[in-house]
Amino acid sequence: MTPFPVPEHGLLVLDKPRGPSSHQVTAWAGEILGKRVGHAGTLDPGVSGVLVVMVGNAVRLAPILLAEEKEYVAVIRTHGDVQEDALRSVASDFCGRIYQRPPRRSAVARNLRIRTVRALEVREFHERLAVLGITCDAGTYIRSLCHHIGLALGCGAHMQELRRVRSGIFSEEQAHTLHDLKDAATLAGQGDPQYLAGMILPPEKVARGLPTLVVRDTAVDALCHGAALAGVGVVRQDAFARGEMVAVLTGKSELVCIGEAIVSSTQVPPGSTGLVAAPRSVFMRPGTYPKGWKKREGAEKPEI
Repeated sequence: MTPFPVPEHGLLVLDKPRGPSSHQVTAWAGEILGKRVGHAGTLDPGVSGVLVVMVGNAVRLAPILLAEEKEYVAVIRTHGDVQEDALRSVASDFCGRIYQRPPRRSAVARNLRIRTVRALEVREFHERLAVLGITCDAGTYIRSLCHHIGLALGCGAHMQELRRVRSGIFSEEQAHTLHDLKDAATLAGQGDPQYLAGMILPPEKVARGLPTLVVRDTAVDALCHGAALAGVGVVRQDAFARGEMVAVLTGKSELVCIGEAIVSSTQVPPGSTGLVAAPRSVFMRPGTYPKGWKKREGAEKPEI
């Protein structure tokens, strides 16, 4: 048992150093907290930057966090002399949809895939070294991207250094080092848990990046038991498309679950009949809100 109070569930944004693997850094965080943890988005041992660690049942957010947009700063070294204008021109050609194949050492199948590079800018250039700012889809291989830029330049190039500065809504300004985490845990053990509590963000933070639906109190417990959400249980909602992931909140902005939209927001307005979303990851415990549903005879799940 942990000798100090720690939030049961939440998100911890770490600044991963170069050297250890993402798995090792996450394991150290789990040992410090005495909690079950997981990480969202692997960084190679030689890469530093934002690593989102999920604490407790926040691991259920993994599919969302893993799919979120990423931002990197990379140092690229060309294998020959090039003009800065030529490098900028080639870099702009790699914005948009690109084809990539995972490296031979990758743990995934080496199937050709499409990723979108949303921004690629040359921030600094000196002799054969350039600093690139890259915003891209999750799963984009930056090392391969740098190699392909070198091929397009005609002289070859490789990635010399890489840092992830943003993962979804979490940036390096929010990140803590393992030393910060250990110090906060030590203070918590001495009776001052405020620093540690401030580091572990509530799962509701992820809702900021998703369309949200606010539901009636009477609908909450049914959702906690896996029921699909009907429009009559919705108070208000953002715009969303069919199949899009949505955050379902209480009137107090508590995260009930992450769901998948069954229809678009225009098809079933708040207060109307018809199913709106199906829970995919439930975070609130059953019984937190009073039961406001009835179970049909022979039905496996309750109805809202």
